[in-house]
Amino acid sequence: MNQKASSRSLLAALGTLLVAVVATAVVGWMLVSLSGVLHEKVPQPSGGDAAEALPDGSEIVEVRRIERPRYESAVGTIKPVHEVAVASKIMAVIEQLPVTAGQQVTVGQVLAVLDDDTLTARLRQAEAAADAARAAAERAALDYGRAERLRAQNVVTQAELDAAVAADRSAQADLQRAGQTVEEARVMLAYAQLTSPIDGIVVDRRAEAGDTAVPGQVLLTLYDPNEMQMVASVREGLVTRLEVGQEVPARLENLDLDCHATIREIVPESQAASRTFQVKVSGPCPPGVTSGMFGRISIPLDNESLLVIPERAIRRVGQLTMVDLVDNGRVVRRAVRIGRPIEGDREILSGLAEGDRVRLMEAGSGGELSAR
Repeated sequence: MNQKASSRSLLAALGTLLVAVVATAVVGWMLVSLSGVLHEKVPQPSGGDAAEALPDGSEIVEVRRIERPRYESAVGTIKPVHEVAVASKIMAVIEQLPVTAGQQVTVGQVLAVLDDDTLTARLRQAEAAADAARAAAERAALDYGRAERLRAQNVVTQAELDAAVAADRSAQADLQRAGQTVEEARVMLAYAQLTSPIDGIVVDRRAEAGDTAVPGQVLLTLYDPNEMQMVASVREGLVTRLEVGQEVPARLENLDLDCHATIREIVPESQAASRTFQVKVSGPCPPGVTSGMFGRISIPLDNESLLVIPERAIRRVGQLTMVDLVDNGRVVRRAVRIGRPIEGDREILSGLAEGDRVRLMEAGSGGELSAR
């Protein structure tokens, strides 16, 4: 019985081992198949060892070295040259605020009307006081004229004449003071109506009808859309390359617009947090430009020297970029590292030297290099 049990255990172990071996073999075959070992290999392009005969009719060009201006950009924000904050000069309730944000306004247009009852009453009081002062001045003038005639007849003393002169001068001073008080009351009454100082657009409305305005409180903000500027932040090392009146390239990203702008002001104070200077540039104001838009200015640096070849000379194999280098009537495929596109050419960072000759790709081949 023990021998039979031992035989069955041995057979079970052998069966388990056989299943494990078969499973391992199947998994190994699948891994080998997926790795491509069992398939025909696609020849990889050569990095320069293999050479071919130069096909007839091939277009050959030389690798060129060019000098190109180099720029560094500085970001900026579009802001108006003329921006006005309309504020109240008196404390009063706002009766009317007839304009809204985005509305076009003209010089002299009413922007807000404040309660003027108190100011009107003060003006009437000042006018009444001026009338009384005018009457007193007229009476003092008559008294002075009479005293002067009587003194000529020795009817009154010199002291009485001097008193009449002083009273006349005092009355005239009171009349002038009353007139200035009336003028002051009229000016204060005019403050109850706020008008636009420029032709522009309302960009911010900070109060509503019924609110109480206090002196210095800004009720509206407006700017002139016909004169805009870009305020850019330029780092310390570059600001010395700029001067007022200089033209620099500018770009408005939102409008996809490239133009030239003129530097109109360089603020002579560095921002402590960013170590940058504010540079203000202006130029022709294209349609669609509004305050707050993002833009850039390009600051000219020293020229840079670049190697370039035509785009048609570049072949692509997956992530690789290659060219056909022509040498003594033979074509050698060489890997290169490319940079920026430059007016139909492409910058070459490595792989070629000035004067090397490369073959242009046939038009319509799409720049892809087929494996052979």
